[in-house]
Amino acid sequence: MQMIPFDKRDGFIWINGSFEEWSEAKVHVLNHGLHYGSCVFEGIRIYDGKIFKLDEHIQRLFKSADILDLKIPFEIEKICLNVEELVKKQKVINGYIRPVVWRGSEMMAISAKKGSTNIAIACWEWPSYFSPDRLLDGINLTVAKWVRPSPKSAPTDSKAAGLYMICSLSKNEAENKGFDDALMLDYRGYIAEATGANIFFVKNGELFTPKPDCFLNGITRQTVINLANKLQLNVIEDHFQIDFLSTCSEAFLTGTAVEITPISSIDNYKFNDRTITRKLINEFNKEVLG
Repeated sequence: MQMIPFDKRDGFIWINGSFEEWSEAKVHVLNHGLHYGSCVFEGIRIYDGKIFKLDEHIQRLFKSADILDLKIPFEIEKICLNVEELVKKQKVINGYIRPVVWRGSEMMAISAKKGSTNIAIACWEWPSYFSPDRLLDGINLTVAKWVRPSPKSAPTDSKAAGLYMICSLSKNEAENKGFDDALMLDYRGYIAEATGANIFFVKNGELFTPKPDCFLNGITRQTVINLANKLQLNVIEDHFQIDFLSTCSEAFLTGTAVEITPISSIDNYKFNDRTITRKLINEFNKEVLG
């Protein structure tokens, strides 16, 4: 099935306080967010008409904006209400919400303190990334040449659009080589995450996940840790070298888009077991539909 381009869809987008026709929700080509990366965003899932962890996502949006010195001209509660209204207006039952914040077109220079802060929210139908059968097969990753930067060189605790450039480059290169995604190391050589998702490993019945000190502590990641605790699974957050993979029996990604997606291989490292991953998927499905 051919995907409809995102600039040619029907419906409405909420932008700067009002609903506009989808095709009319536009920004000028000389906006600061496009040229200098002064832009942050969120990704939120809708399950059977219920928005998953809306408050947490919008709070993180405001935190990201604050880190980039973008002052959103609305209260958190107002944005949450408008997200809910938009979902109803679009009649989305199972889908995705994309709030985005960017600096406007008033100034075209690296410093644009007098530029306006703009916000838009869109949502659309979007089923799970993979079918249930395809999901349990697992996906294949390769190690990227790009690395997650140091917190001293980038605002790594924000969901800033500019941080995703190396993710796009890494994923494109992985797909060109026949892989589904890429594993990114951090600036120290430790395992970090995939290009748009956090990562977990299973070893001897325990969960291991990289410490999020130079990448986002994902909301789905936090949800999975809480679910693991309920299942009385020990969760260890630490720094791991790439050879740690040779000792693991399972691996999976977590994120708004991928939800919980098993990993079959990372280059020559294979992960054939799904025992704990299946349990967490079952618990996660209960959580999002509860």
